[in-house]
Amino acid sequence: MKPIIAAYGALGVAIVLEVIGTTMLQKSEQFTRLFPTLAMALCYLSAFYFLSVVLKTMPVGLAYAIWSGLGIVLISIIGYVVFGQKLDLAALIGLAFIIVGVMIVNLFSKSIGH
Repeated sequence: MKPIIAAYGALGVAIVLEVIGTTMLQKSEQFTRLFPTLAMALCYLSAFYFLSVVLKTMPVGLAYAIWSGLGIVLISIIGYVVFGQKLDLAALIGLAFIIVGVMIVNLFSKSIGH
């Protein structure tokens, strides 16, 4: 397997774990519920481990931009679907810009080996 493909796989795992961790952070109710608090800590630690694996292949700035950008979009969707949080037009436009930015980085940046 090519290193860049493995890096994107690890980055995907890091993003999913970070989103689950953030969801558990909301469910922990300020660390008053044990299971969500422990799940949050485990997910965040695991997410950072997988992000560190990515950094062997991908520059930190680009990896973090993809990780945080997609994490923002995914947690916003979960906030809407799971927690009933509303997204107004400005929020949706901003999220669309984040998606476009991640696509530009991945499709056109020469800093990531494709």
